[in-house]
Amino acid sequence: MNEPTPTQSPEARLAALRGSIDNIDAALVHMLAERFRCTQEVGELKARHGMPPSDPAREARQIARLRSLAEDAQLDPEFAEKWFNFVVAEVIHHHQNIAAESAQ
Repeated sequence: MNEPTPTQSPEARLAALRGSIDNIDAALVHMLAERFRCTQEVGELKARHGMPPSDPAREARQIARLRSLAEDAQLDPEFAEKWFNFVVAEVIHHHQNIAAESAQ
């Protein structure tokens, strides 16, 4: 992260921090897009082979893994779990739609 300089004004520091935040947000959006491209393919594979849209055992393993990663990164594990559950709910919705479309 951008380190403040001794002569940097609060406004300049704020602008630098916001620039970093904007870059991180852009990276997150691109990473989520790539994640959803992968899960789209998973949904198509599951639909072709009659597999269920969700995998509760995998989700439980992922939650445990992400909670551990969050702790290591000094991020609230509850927040990491909420984020994961939000994303997985959207993925499952996509998988259900893919399965319904392939059944027609």
